[in-house]
Amino acid sequence: MKKSLILLIALLFGFGLVFSSCVTTDTQVVPPNEKNFMQPKVTLASFEIPQYDGYWYFAKSVKPTKGDAGDRGAMLPMSFLFNIENRNAYPILLNGITFTVMFDKDFGVVTYNNQDEYWIPAGKTDQVRATTLITARSALLSLMVTGGFKLKEKGWNPWQALERWWKGVPEGTVPVDLADCSFSFSAGAITKAYPFKIQAQ
Repeated sequence: MKKSLILLIALLFGFGLVFSSCVTTDTQVVPPNEKNFMQPKVTLASFEIPQYDGYWYFAKSVKPTKGDAGDRGAMLPMSFLFNIENRNAYPILLNGITFTVMFDKDFGVVTYNNQDEYWIPAGKTDQVRATTLITARSALLSLMVTGGFKLKEKGWNPWQALERWWKGVPEGTVPVDLADCSFSFSAGAITKAYPFKIQAQ
């Protein structure tokens, strides 16, 4: 009886060592290097306008009901949710996102730049949200400085463009693209920046 018990304990202990060695082998961290680093896959999961207060603009000559007079325009916040798929056998660090929001293919209205850091686990897909904001005033100034020729080609004036965008972007009838889009990743001593072409709507 005692011999059987001793034998059973020995077998269980042996199985424990085998399973332990298997687990250690399976979860062993693969060190990152130039040869095994795989480009992450970035896709846009969703695009939304988190808050919409319509289209409006007041010149500084207009007396407000409350507050100070000034050139003021409606806000248009935009939120982009990205899927980041890490196809590597080790975690990677997302440490930079840049892109320019384009309306109607040709008009850059705001540039987003963020160096917040997010760890993406090995073999997993995580989500990162980027939210930016423009106002009718800032878009108007941008159009007057850089968009003159493009507006002329389309036969629009700045006010027509603003109204089109502030009504059409929330409705999904105006094309929204991300130009000069780049995501930067690090793993160990490796740092890579990849360009992406993304259409929001």
